[in-house]
Amino acid sequence: MARRALITGITGQDGSYLAELLLEKGYEVFGLVRRSSSENFERIGHIQDSLTLLSGDLMDEVSLINVLRESRPSEIYNLAAQSFVQTSWHQPVLTSETTALGVTRMLDAIRIANPEVRFYQASSSEMFGRVRAIPQNESTEFYPRSPYGVAKVYGHWITVNYRESYNLHASSGILFNHESPRRGLEFVTRKVTHGVARIKNGLESELRLGNLDAQRDWGFAGDYVKAMWAMLQRDEPDDFVIATGETHSVRELCEVAFAAAGLNWEDHVVVDPAFLRPAEVDLLVGDPSKAQAVLGWKCDVDFYGLVEMMVAADLDALRS
Repeated sequence: MARRALITGITGQDGSYLAELLLEKGYEVFGLVRRSSSENFERIGHIQDSLTLLSGDLMDEVSLINVLRESRPSEIYNLAAQSFVQTSWHQPVLTSETTALGVTRMLDAIRIANPEVRFYQASSSEMFGRVRAIPQNESTEFYPRSPYGVAKVYGHWITVNYRESYNLHASSGILFNHESPRRGLEFVTRKVTHGVARIKNGLESELRLGNLDAQRDWGFAGDYVKAMWAMLQRDEPDDFVIATGETHSVRELCEVAFAAAGLNWEDHVVVDPAFLRPAEVDLLVGDPSKAQAVLGWKCDVDFYGLVEMMVAADLDALRS
């Protein structure tokens, strides 16, 4: 009998790549979807016939218990959240409800419906915020610098708490920035590659960005979902930093992306103070050595391959 997995946030970037991976591995895949006015199944359209989508909401624990009873999963991947840092400044309470308390509701639903379920929590490098050590690993102190980062710290520690208090198989992946052609346009990597494609096609002449000196550890989302799966195959639950171990600036992102389309970034990029955050996170770079040693995980796509892949996809999308 096929193993069953439930993915919250299945319509997002990570959810779509994880769903593909699990289908390839022969799982029966269930996705939790909210009833909303603008349902967007674009990222899972090509596999939607192979999925079972169930209605529920991280704001409503009873709906989660019902979904668990209906889908009877052996693995749950909690990828749903209000995941955009900038938005968390404008909607801090909503961010807390979904990104923090939503984790508690799901863990409590597991405790009530089936404590044997293996649970994956999507933690974030934004928890490190104003970094206390470089690079950051599993024992680096958290110092979040946004309502999103604070909510993720809560989600992380409540997962540890339920693991230790109720003996749940609950693991957290502390994922550093991971991108792909499926990344939302509000994230800087996709904003840049989409902007490059529009400028290349004469639809725009400039791209407005915030802090060009901000540095991030960017990897490919398709690689990172393999680490999520690997965590839930272990006998013992644990927490893992998933990262490339390399850092690149937004300026370098612009250089590589514009060059991929045969353009000079300095001719088009304009720094706009409107895109600067109230509290900036300057340098995030992860140490993935534990995941490499324990999970046997590695990155297959490097930074340059990732940016070029995204530019090519955005150029293709404009042509079609």
